[in-house]
Order: sequence, then C-alpha cells, then structure tokens
Amino acid sequence: MQRRQFSTSLLGASAAALGWAGHARAQGGPVEGTHYVRLSQPVPAGPAGKIEVIEFFWYGCPHCNAFEPALDAWVKQLPADVAFHRVPVAFSNEPFVAHQRIFYALDSLGLVAAMHRKVFYAIHNDRARLDKPAEISAFMARNGVDGAKFMEAFDSFGVQAKARQATQQAAAYKIDGVPAIGIQGRYYTSGSLAGTNDKALAVADFLIQRLRKGA
Repeated sequence: MQRRQFSTSLLGASAAALGWAGHARAQGGPVEGTHYVRLSQPVPAGPAGKIEVIEFFWYGCPHCNAFEPALDAWVKQLPADVAFHRVPVAFSNEPFVAHQRIFYALDSLGLVAAMHRKVFYAIHNDRARLDKPAEISAFMARNGVDGAKFMEAFDSFGVQAKARQATQQAAAYKIDGVPAIGIQGRYYTSGSLAGTNDKALAVADFLIQRLRKGA
C-alpha cells in the first residue's frame, strides 16, 4: 500500500525466504540502506529484556492482507526473547483512524486472535469498508461479538489514545508504506527494501540476531 508501494509476492514463501537468506549470508548479510534502514533517531522500545518487533499495517491494505499467513507462521517461531506486536497506521484521517480503533478495541477486549483475520477478510473479500459505526457494530454482531460492548470500547478514551500513539510511533519510525517491520526502535525493513515481504522476514531475522549479539 502506498505512500510507497510495497511488493508482496508470497509465491514459494518459505523456500524463497530461506534461499535469499542463504544467499545474503554468503554475500555478508543484508545491506544497510538497501535491505533495511537504520533510524537516524532511535525510537524508545520495550519491554525491557526483549527485542521488540513491530508489524506496521493497515486493514485496508491488500498487501498486508496477503502477508498475514506468512507473518503468522513466522511469529509462531519467534524465540522467547522477542516481543512481537502490531501497530495500525493512519496515513490520513478516514478510514485509517476507524481501522486503528477497530484493532485497539479488539485488543482491549482480548479478541485480536479471534477477529483480526476476519476484519481483513470482510474488507478484502466481502468489500466491506468498516469505517462507520453502524457497519462496524453490525459486522461484530454477525461474528458473535456484542456490538454495543464493542462500540463502547471503540469510542473509549483508552482506544483513541492508543490510536494516536500508534500514529506517533509510525511517524517516529518514518513509515511511509505498509506492511513494514520495525525492530527494537533502531531498524525497519519492508518488502520493497528486501525484495519481497518474505525476504523482509529474513532481514528481520538477521537484525534480531544482530541485536542479540549487541550489535
């Protein structure tokens, strides 16, 4: 999704990522400024004792939707010293902010695991916009979520504050397209930088290992 168009070819996902990673190691590893960016101004990261990895995404982005299966598989393999979470972006007001608040309302209700992929499916397969309260409430109700309770969370001060914080965090990382991966407030990579989103996961693995060694 632009601002900058990110590639999301997922064909031969695991083999492509592993093959590229092996090639990168043979060539000395991913190259700073080519496969990933080092932030000129580091961003505070947490929690303490963990390596923070962030996926910056937008529910309306078809590339983020296509990336989900590979990302989910990768996240399940992350070691215990890596703390992964998602940050929804807002490149403009609507529908971005509504989609940010959907994510954080789901998070506040403990429903991300159950509903995250369903939100993507509704937007990209059912052509729902999910940017108006009535539509959002009805969608949640159809999926077994109390619509009134969800909208209470959606409109809450806490969820709105988290949405604003997400926008600030994406700006601090200088994210201009999604999906993108931020690592420990020091680096980010993406499909356009690495070549594909699967290769971006291999770059993230490289940077995690680098940070683990104190580099």
